[in-house]
Amino acid sequence: MMHATDLHATVEDVMETVATAAPQIRHGLVGRRTKVDEENPSGETQAAADVWADKLLENELTAIDGVGQYASEERADIVDCGDGLAVAVDPLDGSSNLKPNAAMGTIVGVYDSDLPAAGDDLVAAAYVLYGPITTMTVAVDDRVTEYEISDGERSVVREDVTLPADPVVYGFGGRVPDWPGDFEAYAREIEDELKLRYGGAMISDVNQVVTYGGIFAYPALESAPNGKLRLQFEGIPIGYIIETAGGASSDGNQSLLSVEPTELHQRVPVHIGNESLVERLEAALQ
Repeated sequence: MMHATDLHATVEDVMETVATAAPQIRHGLVGRRTKVDEENPSGETQAAADVWADKLLENELTAIDGVGQYASEERADIVDCGDGLAVAVDPLDGSSNLKPNAAMGTIVGVYDSDLPAAGDDLVAAAYVLYGPITTMTVAVDDRVTEYEISDGERSVVREDVTLPADPVVYGFGGRVPDWPGDFEAYAREIEDELKLRYGGAMISDVNQVVTYGGIFAYPALESAPNGKLRLQFEGIPIGYIIETAGGASSDGNQSLLSVEPTELHQRVPVHIGNESLVERLEAALQ
């Protein structure tokens, strides 16, 4: 466990480094939209931008005093770089959106434990959204703050972010014929109540929920009982941000922060949003 003063200083260094890297990642997407002859550890074909963003973040984050491990969705192994906090990243969430030039993001989880680590070990999380404006949403010290990023500098646009009490939007991943029957029945209820917002990059869809209230899910599928998203790189960090903002997260049975990690690239069903909607979902899946 890191001393509290050192921990907070290292977390701030990580967040500043990610903010500084964000414009570089965004600008570096140009000319890197093609696929490469490689797969990530989850068996997904990588885009050139995936590999490039991963290498950039590895170089920048492992250079921070107080960061002891770096792990990425795009590489099989953990990079050990000294003593300190572990940083797990999804360098380019939604890179399939490169081809149609749609929104993407970067996800960061900071753990005070060796990876793979549990939700209890997470001390901060953030996501960057590369939309018309580059924004960064950070959860640390029981507060969520949204920033705009320009030239690598952060400026606060919203403090103490909480999910709106009256939900408006929903977005569910996976093919409908692949949804289990209990989830499909829940989805049919929700689509009569809320507006569909689904863009193919989790961060874009999650940010819709943070902004308007509602629910996002990439559920268990008939073909993939553990879903598609990764616990360490997506499930825990996003669950932490949503819960810190007054919402709820679930794997269908419990908080994503309570799921026991068994391996670095472990998959997990992800459901996040307003607490009432997530509670209804859990009841529907029992």
